Amino acid sequence: MSDFTHGQKNSRDFYLCDGLEASEKLLGKILVHDSPEGRTAGRIVELEAYMGESDRGCHAYGGRRTQRTEIMYAEGGHAYVYLIYGMYCCMNVIVNRQDIPHCIFLRALEPVEGIDLMKKRRDTDKRKNLCSGPGKLCIAMGIDKTLYGEDLCGDRLWIEDDGFRPEMVRGRRINIDYAGEDAEREWRFAVKGSNFLSAKI
Repeated sequence: MSDFTHGQKNSRDFYLCDGLEASEKLLGKILVHDSPEGRTAGRIVELEAYMGESDRGCHAYGGRRTQRTEIMYAEGGHAYVYLIYGMYCCMNVIVNRQDIPHCIFLRALEPVEGIDLMKKRRDTDKRKNLCSGPGKLCIAMGIDKTLYGEDLCGDRLWIEDDGFRPEMVRGRRINIDYAGEDAEREWRFAVKGSNFLSAKI
């Protein structure tokens, strides 16, 4: 039985700010997924901001409004889940107001609840390795494309605040060298000293 104590679910207003402000607010919060298999939760320890149509690293760069990116134009507080390499899901948190496609890419979590279920899903006993990457955390948390567009103010997938306020560090985003000058922006945020990051910062 987990000794983790849940906090308060974030309201819609929490998400209605730009990507950089949202990144600082989201760092240290708890991502929770209630699935048919059970509940899992992890503290957000690493994330990246993607700043809409002017950000060359963003899926919506240049106004690319496609079937895949349509959820990015929704009001903040929804999940953008997509597939990479044809096999791994990644999760973004949509923020800002409707038609402003800012999103926060979740890179790593510190597991806090449902750890045995996470270990089963990931087929590993190493807690540090369960959610130390965007694909890993989606597998561990049971997040797949059925959660595309999920309302984070609902009862299946949400983010909550348990009062933890981390010390933050910043650095360059990872694997977006194609983004030119935007690749140099320090829009990656992490909890200082965390042992659960996807890569050093």
